[in-house]
Amino acid sequence: MIKRIGNIILIQISDADSNIYLLDDTIIDTGTGFNFTKLYTIFKSLGKSFSDIKQIINTHGHFDHIGGNGYFLNAKIAIHEKDAHIIENADEKDSYADYFDGHLKPRKVDQKLKEGDIIKGLKVIYTPGHTPGSICLLNEKNSIMFSGDTVFSDGVGVTDMPGGDEVALAKSIEKLSGLKFDKLLPGHGEPVLENANNVMAEMITQTS
Repeated sequence: MIKRIGNIILIQISDADSNIYLLDDTIIDTGTGFNFTKLYTIFKSLGKSFSDIKQIINTHGHFDHIGGNGYFLNAKIAIHEKDAHIIENADEKDSYADYFDGHLKPRKVDQKLKEGDIIKGLKVIYTPGHTPGSICLLNEKNSIMFSGDTVFSDGVGVTDMPGGDEVALAKSIEKLSGLKFDKLLPGHGEPVLENANNVMAEMITQTS
């Protein structure tokens, strides 16, 4: 399924895969990598090839968000410094790859992100809790937050997976609630396309 949100293309392949966001030559999260044919067909319908992607930004290191990185051999990879080892060491425990019956190959991380970095016009918001290196990405100009698995349209990220921290997640949700953005584009499920701060207010009550 493809949805256009301004110049952003949301690709939803399956329930197991993360949402994949395409912004010109940049992709935010890449899914499990199990659905090559579907993703290839979608790219072809958009007049794009995998080689057009020059930048991958992973919101965290779980397999359902990084497993498809290997499709994009021309792309540089960026992930928060605290989750970078998952990609570099093909860490199947911290990636939760065994849950998905998946496997990783080591790959270089070209940019280890930290709070406040700007990448492709997006500001890195460090939001640990779901994993130690979870991030959100804020497009301040267009009031859009890519929230990874920190917060969804109907709930917050789980903390019962490798690296999960309930206290840290609550602090991250509070941090996000103090920022202004109109649209919330999560790592799974449906986006919130208006009044996203109202959603954040609801999430605060879930984690307080």
